[in-house]
Amino acid sequence: MPKQNQSDEPQYLYLTTTGRKTGLPREIEIWFVMFDGKYYILAEHREKADWVKNIRANPRVRVRVGERSFDATARALDKERDRTIYKRAQQLERE
Repeated sequence: MPKQNQSDEPQYLYLTTTGRKTGLPREIEIWFVMFDGKYYILAEHREKADWVKNIRANPRVRVRVGERSFDATARALDKERDRTIYKRAQQLERE
């Protein structure tokens, strides 16, 4: 069973993006933090991560957390514009 985070959710979620070159679904398993009812995932390689590039090309995604799945619109946080949540997500990542 996956380790639980502070919100008593599974530690990982599954994110399905649309491949920017192929148009095919691309699923990854990734660690997340939850803050103010939203899921935040952090890209280790920032803009170099393919899933980030896919989101920039098409922000419509599918998310699966535990037994729940839902469609969502994703966006990359801007370090300056989203300063508060950017810092909070980084703090939560370290906890």
